Amino acid sequence: MHAVKSIAERALLAGNMTHEIPSPCVSVCRMDAENAFCEGCLRSIDEIRRWGNSDDAAKKVIWALIAQRAAVVAPAPVAAP
Repeated sequence: MHAVKSIAERALLAGNMTHEIPSPCVSVCRMDAENAFCEGCLRSIDEIRRWGNSDDAAKKVIWALIAQRAAVVAPAPVAAP
């Protein structure tokens, strides 16, 4: 769960960057057979393959998708009223 929170925080930071968008890779390269995303960075095989040739705008789109996936995997706790 901690890893998902960490990638979600990094996704927020990457979304605010304008250039030199960092890779989401955390060197935990295992594909989850159930949802077809890397367990470390929450990218699909296609997103991993395209990363190196992507411009900053495309990388930000991938980071936004990672943020969405992280929110589904580990939703933020709901504050009490």
